[in-house]
Amino acid sequence: MDLLMAWPLPGARALGAQLVASYDHPERRYHDGRHLAEVLERIHELAADGEEFDRLPVVLAAWFHDSVYDGQPDAERRSAAWAAEALPTLVEQEVVDEVVRLVMVTEHHRPDDGDRNGCALSDADLAILAAAPDRYAEYVAAVREEYAHIADADFAAGRAAVLRDLLAKPHLFQTARARSSWEAAARANVAAELGGLEGARA
Repeated sequence: MDLLMAWPLPGARALGAQLVASYDHPERRYHDGRHLAEVLERIHELAADGEEFDRLPVVLAAWFHDSVYDGQPDAERRSAAWAAEALPTLVEQEVVDEVVRLVMVTEHHRPDDGDRNGCALSDADLAILAAAPDRYAEYVAAVREEYAHIADADFAAGRAAVLRDLLAKPHLFQTARARSSWEAAARANVAAELGGLEGARA
């Protein structure tokens, strides 16, 4: 995917280019342009399969959700702040506010059941969990590279806690389409990764 071709505000191409550049930063390994392209593709899939949500704010939130990513705390909040600063002259204020809110939803991926926009974005962002085994392995390795500054034992403990939290949720995905298509594969991938981490620590 040519990311800039997918930018939804053709009158603000310079902003789209800035966002593409942020995702293409050489220190990124997973949260990069490929990840953004995959999230945009999953949003398109959900819409094509009949999931109802407000397309523009969801797509804009996808563009901004990892626009700041450096392995440090509050990346989502800083990404949301960029959206709040950059968008007011380009779209209605209610769209700006919704984009900011949706970016923050991706911090914990726990949208309310009635939050159609939040559910769509959260599912698209987490769809990597349901990837084919080779792509999932690439994802796991790339995330580890992004946290290369963290010692192995500390990273393993933190990653295992994240995976346990995911598996403890009643369901990983919120939309009907994502649950039917992605839930089983995602749970299998996450459980296998967690088992590997726990086996290594035993």
